[in-house]
Amino acid sequence: MKRTINLVLIGLLLFSAGNLFSQETKIMVRAQAKDAKFIGTSMGGAKIIIRDVETGKILDEGLTKGITGDTEVILLSPRERYKEITTEKTAGYEASLKLDKPTFVSIEAQGPMSKKQAKVVSSTQLWVIPGKDITGDGIILEIPGFVVDVLSPQTHETISAGTEIEIRANIVMMCGCPVTEEGTWDASGYEIKALISSEGKEHKEINLNPTDKASTFSETVKLVEGDYEIEVYAYDSKTGNTGLDRVNIIVN
Repeated sequence: MKRTINLVLIGLLLFSAGNLFSQETKIMVRAQAKDAKFIGTSMGGAKIIIRDVETGKILDEGLTKGITGDTEVILLSPRERYKEITTEKTAGYEASLKLDKPTFVSIEAQGPMSKKQAKVVSSTQLWVIPGKDITGDGIILEIPGFVVDVLSPQTHETISAGTEIEIRANIVMMCGCPVTEEGTWDASGYEIKALISSEGKEHKEINLNPTDKASTFSETVKLVEGDYEIEVYAYDSKTGNTGLDRVNIIVN
């Protein structure tokens, strides 16, 4: 009986010691669009997932929230070592982990969440030490690409053969930043095209041109009868950013 009591006491002491050594550790995680700013509230945020690599257990998860950040500081000013490019308002997710030992974790960002056709995943791994916070700019994960939305024609729209069909698309950076001629994200440096196919009957490739509306590109085309798939893509040869959206239409 006495031995059993002693074992119970030892177990309780070990449990208490484990709790004493368990410490809350904060990690700021941000998702930055490649060649642009941070993915925040305006784009539905980026989903952040932190896992224990050894066990696969999710230690924390949530959405980045906040503004995209200061264009001048992030993109246009020379970067100085150790100088932060974010503020407390810049989009990010502050994770809180309770750890009782150094833990090797994976950190994943999925985004932007409001545009499923554009969503990509970026990840990294690192050791997290109990009580040693990673704050400020924190862990920045780069999200490459463009968000492309085909505005016209509409999905499964039926159009008369021989009539002019407007192919119209909205294209922004992954943070939602606008693409305009001679702007910070200069449309004249991007390749924006529509690829049109119809069961091997007809294939077209046309350039989409800027319109009077920011981030909006358009061109017209005439098609013969058939079922068509239209893919609109954007490509930046300088950064390797790409994006695509597609619709299917009926021409009769």
